[in-house]
Amino acid sequence: MKQASWQSSLAPGLAALGVALPGGGEAKLLEFVALLERWNQAYNLTAVRDLAEMVTKHLLDSLAVLPYLHRGPVLDVGAGAGLPGIPLAVARPELRFTLLDSNGKKTRFMTQAMAALKLANVTVVQSRAEGYRPSEPFATVMSRAFASLGDFLNLAGHAAAPGGRFLAMKGALADAELREMPPGFRVLGVHPLKVPGLDAERCIVEIEKT
Repeated sequence: MKQASWQSSLAPGLAALGVALPGGGEAKLLEFVALLERWNQAYNLTAVRDLAEMVTKHLLDSLAVLPYLHRGPVLDVGAGAGLPGIPLAVARPELRFTLLDSNGKKTRFMTQAMAALKLANVTVVQSRAEGYRPSEPFATVMSRAFASLGDFLNLAGHAAAPGGRFLAMKGALADAELREMPPGFRVLGVHPLKVPGLDAERCIVEIEKT
């Protein structure tokens, strides 16, 4: 019954977003939610406990960024429980994703999820953003509720290639955040996101490294 209830909220949500997953993608997302719920009981990875809420607030919220995700490799900074990186890696198997977090229990969960879902396009790294030195720069660096825009760019700006894109997923955005950006970056757009089943305000800030 639980899985049927997830399916009843996941499938229409994907349709509302206009997201067509590769074969087996929906099953992988449901397996990810089940795994997150089990680990959450012991490790408190997310404050969201209800399975249907996880579908809305984690899966659909993560996948809402897909129209702005054009190039890889992709770095997910402060990935936490693998959000948005793991749902995006399921949806875009042709792109390589690196999921970065300094918390050991969270990187262990992401590593387990990567293995369980057989995600060959995902690498998990335990490191603080400012201390991470990738072997090659990333075309896209993204974050979800990680830090202010200024802190995000100051901590992770070095990881992007020149001309690379930063995608910062936000709730309500204060104008002060846009004014506090460091030099060397420019805002390309602030795009509102509509997440099916979620009334809260969401947007994504798209930034270019100049």
